[in-house]
Amino acid sequence: MSTVKLTSEDFKVKVLDYTTQQEWNYLGTLPAIIDFYADWCGPCKMVAPVLEELAKEYEGKLIIYKVDTEKEQELASVFGIRSIPTFLFIPMEGKPMMQPGALPKSAFKQVIDEHLVVEKKIVLPE
Repeated sequence: MSTVKLTSEDFKVKVLDYTTQQEWNYLGTLPAIIDFYADWCGPCKMVAPVLEELAKEYEGKLIIYKVDTEKEQELASVFGIRSIPTFLFIPMEGKPMMQPGALPKSAFKQVIDEHLVVEKKIVLPE
């Protein structure tokens, strides 16, 4: 699986209907990362292949969405996107985390492994 482009309408169905919800209520079935980007943005272009790799690596455990801030200005405004790329990390439970700026793959993996795709560890009694 690769990254998935989202329009404002898709966002309202798959992530959050921000026109009717006042509180955060994630509608997805898997944790997600949303990449707010623009086609002309250099750092966005640098991060794009990393996100594609991560989408394949975490297939079935995580969804990576992309929102073109030029085409989806309302959505960018709702989330207060002031610089791109900006990433919204969405766990299944709890509040999402916003992070502006291009990140290295290792930083994405750390957030994914620690906050999004948390493996349940079984502790055996000694």
